Amino acid sequence: MEWLNYHHLLYFWVVAKTGSVTRASQELLLAQPTISSQLRALEESLGEKLFVKVGRRLQLTETGKLVYGYADEIFSLGRELTDVLKGRPGGRPATLVVGISDMVPKIVAYRILEPALKLPEPVHLVCHEDQPEKLLLNLAAHELDLVLTDAPAHSGVKVRVFSHLLGSSDIALFAAPALAARYRKDFPQKLDGAPFLMPMRDSALRRTLEQWLDEHNIRPQIVGEFQDRALLNVFGQAGAGIFASPAAVEDELNKYYRVTLVGRLKSATEDFYAISAERKIKHPAVAAISESARRSLFASHNPQPA
Repeated sequence: MEWLNYHHLLYFWVVAKTGSVTRASQELLLAQPTISSQLRALEESLGEKLFVKVGRRLQLTETGKLVYGYADEIFSLGRELTDVLKGRPGGRPATLVVGISDMVPKIVAYRILEPALKLPEPVHLVCHEDQPEKLLLNLAAHELDLVLTDAPAHSGVKVRVFSHLLGSSDIALFAAPALAARYRKDFPQKLDGAPFLMPMRDSALRRTLEQWLDEHNIRPQIVGEFQDRALLNVFGQAGAGIFASPAAVEDELNKYYRVTLVGRLKSATEDFYAISAERKIKHPAVAAISESARRSLFASHNPQPA
């Protein structure tokens, strides 16, 4: 059996954390040549480069990132063992690693994930944000426990994953108070020519909005398009235009962004999905998230007839 040299791994871990051999040598109280030689020995034993030099700093390669993740867990566990033996509180919280699509509103993501933080057993939550396709690849590689998106996984993504509908919400339009007051009267006809902040064209929400606008023969003035929903909301808060968001989080939008309701699009809805690598959800935190979303967050915002 080939054994890993944990001294080499420790030196690698400290260098990765500090970003340089110089700082690692100061923390470990070792000479720089000693650490450098140990890093080379680790790379030779693994058969992979772990660092590349960028300017004066060392940057992890893709393999280096993978090794660092394991090293971080190994040495965190070692610290925990030391604490337990010294009589300090032990017990590792369950980890829930979630990928969040960049088109899921941050407030909705928080409301969906909040129940995981209120379970009797503590949960260590780790959130990554990216494009859905990249997140699904990470999910299939078991680097994530769950992906939150506004659309089910489509057939073009060549990975085996399962989409679970968490719920649907009516879509509502919001704006800064002065702008909302101007377009709230005679809604929705007054929206023709109104300034709109839109999500990107490849998003599910954009397609839904365009269909609703066409059905009502409304041609807004699109003043901005955004990949990130949080940035879109900030522009909306500043009064740059009207924007769409799930009615399920109307209270939070009023509170955090100080925007007000322009009107509800009761014939248009936005869906939210939890995507897992398993057909049946087994992770207790994921089960709690799914149950709470269906029973609470989206319960009173089911799609209404047009």
